[in-house]
Amino acid sequence: MAQIDVVHEPGSGPNPRAHWPVDMQQEFEENRNSGIVGSVLVSETDRLRVWHLHLPPGVRCGFHRHVLDYFWSCHSHGKARGWYDDGRIQDVIHHPGETKHFTFPLGTDFTHSVMNVGDTDLLFTTVEFKDSENEPLEIPDHVRLKEPN
Repeated sequence: MAQIDVVHEPGSGPNPRAHWPVDMQQEFEENRNSGIVGSVLVSETDRLRVWHLHLPPGVRCGFHRHVLDYFWSCHSHGKARGWYDDGRIQDVIHHPGETKHFTFPLGTDFTHSVMNVGDTDLLFTTVEFKDSENEPLEIPDHVRLKEPN
């Protein structure tokens, strides 16, 4: 089981993220509908999307929104910090084989960003199920794996 340390409790009031730096709050607003949940979309079918996420030390992925049922699996040891739409900030120690599953009933979602705050690369695979209750978000071509010529 992963070790989770809450760095900051969920916020309250009209802006639960008011304690975040202003530039992070702005990035959250600009990307709150981004479906880019990994570094690269390596495979997509009518039923699913398979993503790889690679976070070297000190690198943070952009804010993105989860609307589809999905799971992720970690392939490395490391420490990540997550910023969540409810204002919560938490650190998690990850290990190879760690896997988490999420389900989103119709109309539900969450938005977050993850940063590698450790000293080793973090590697994850995320699988989204497109036949979930919510419609899949659009994915831009620039994050799709390019086939060799």
